[in-house]
Amino acid sequence: MSYRIVLTPTARERLEAITDRRIRQKIGEGIDGLREAPASQGKALLGELAGYRSLRGAGQRYRIIYSVDRHKNQVLILAIGLRQQGGRRDVYSLAKKLLRLRLLEPPGR
Repeated sequence: MSYRIVLTPTARERLEAITDRRIRQKIGEGIDGLREAPASQGKALLGELAGYRSLRGAGQRYRIIYSVDRHKNQVLILAIGLRQQGGRRDVYSLAKKLLRLRLLEPPGR
């Protein structure tokens, strides 16, 4: 079963902002790979991001944060970006902020 990929406007902006073409291509390949069995890929997240999963996009630095909606047969890409633990531009901090501001509904609702 093939899933439809949907990027949030924030995820699309963050992907387009990556200037290195090779990194953008690797992240694109990671996103395309989510079309088949996305629930078995990546790592399940906890806490505020429970219900979302994280996949390494390009090496150790970039992450793709997404949720899987089996009823709609789609994968929602919430955020794409650098993993900078403790940094202001950390992709996990961005994802939490989007949820706190209610710009997205938590998965499963």
